[in-house]
Amino acid sequence: MFAWDPDRIYAKYLIETAWPLGQAAEIMAGEQSAGTFVRVAGETDELRARHGARVESIVELDSARVPSLPGAGLPKGHKGEPVYRRAEVWLSWPLDNLGPSLPNLMATVAGNLYELKPFSGLKLLDIKLPEAFLDEYPGPQFGVAGTRRLSGVQRLPLIGTIIKPSVGLTPEQTAERVRQLVEAGIDFIKDDELQADGPHCPFLERLDRVMRVINEHAERTGKKVMYAFNITGDIEKMLRRHDAVVEAGGTCVMVSLNGTGLAAVAYLRRRCVLPIHGHRNGWGMLSRHPLLGMSYIAWQKFWRLAGVDHMHVNGLRNKFCEDDDSVIASARECLTPMFDRPGRGCEVMPVFSSGQWAGQAPETYRRLGSTDLIYACGGGIMAHPGGIAAGVASVRQAWEAALEGQSLEEYARTHVELAQALAKFGS
Repeated sequence: MFAWDPDRIYAKYLIETAWPLGQAAEIMAGEQSAGTFVRVAGETDELRARHGARVESIVELDSARVPSLPGAGLPKGHKGEPVYRRAEVWLSWPLDNLGPSLPNLMATVAGNLYELKPFSGLKLLDIKLPEAFLDEYPGPQFGVAGTRRLSGVQRLPLIGTIIKPSVGLTPEQTAERVRQLVEAGIDFIKDDELQADGPHCPFLERLDRVMRVINEHAERTGKKVMYAFNITGDIEKMLRRHDAVVEAGGTCVMVSLNGTGLAAVAYLRRRCVLPIHGHRNGWGMLSRHPLLGMSYIAWQKFWRLAGVDHMHVNGLRNKFCEDDDSVIASARECLTPMFDRPGRGCEVMPVFSSGQWAGQAPETYRRLGSTDLIYACGGGIMAHPGGIAAGVASVRQAWEAALEGQSLEEYARTHVELAQALAKFGS
């Protein structure tokens, strides 16, 4: 492995190409720094040495006879059947090329590369950044510790859910659903990503009615449920909605990351006094093809640095196409420091969701090795045969069983809500 330079930006890629691997890597480096398809005036050897991207390593993997993506070309003068070689490639850039800027970082490590004809596959796998980015971006404001403090939940995960139906409920109906959930003992509730400020359920009306329920419950019981209000929208509207949540006594806001963009989220973070719950909807278009787009490992680092506190990672045995190994790797990465600076590792709380119920709790705990997460169950709580309160209880019981090292079946012998969940969802 090569030596890391603290003043350089590094990016790791999976590539597929009919070109010689070294030549293909140099094409990538040139396209994303000082070079183009032909040498131009002013492109001196000194300039290239100072500002050109560098190929740090190439590790050849397997090969294919058919290109994974359309539009790929062949080297000039190529004869015979092409072989499409795959490799992992590390490139690096001097920080001086762009400075500590997230939007320009995106253009550098994930820009025109995807359109280059020599590549029949290209995926950004990881990035490693200089600490100069920490001087420009504040990173998460609350993360795991702050979320636990605001929610009052310390030992177990935050047991959460999503307002369902996703759209169609009025503010009054939403508040009634929230009333049922807070009385059931839930820790965390979020708006669905499809519900922000539609005419059928205006944001300010929904905020007012929901926070009346949450504040009344907090005054009566001492437990203030964290509700992530979806403030997604144009920047000015997001700021106004954030301020309204603060004034109403709320403790979390939610943003659809791909829909708002890095610059907008970073701008919000600098003015935000609440945890930012980052929803990843749309991430599948970047990740679903194994040889195109960006891995979650790389993608989430941009948003952590921008200042998000919670990151969705899907869930085990989910309803989507992502496998369990990928989900756990994503969650571990959220809890792994990006930087070595004390207190500035930018760790965030992973959010498990998508088809979750009590049944996945033991495996989630075993594989992640931590309870620092939000465990959001929709149908696993709402559709419990004993009702919403029993659904919340069943999930919490499953996590207690996991921490005590008991099987769900054993624990269910003395916990009826968990037994009902196993009977309903276990098949």
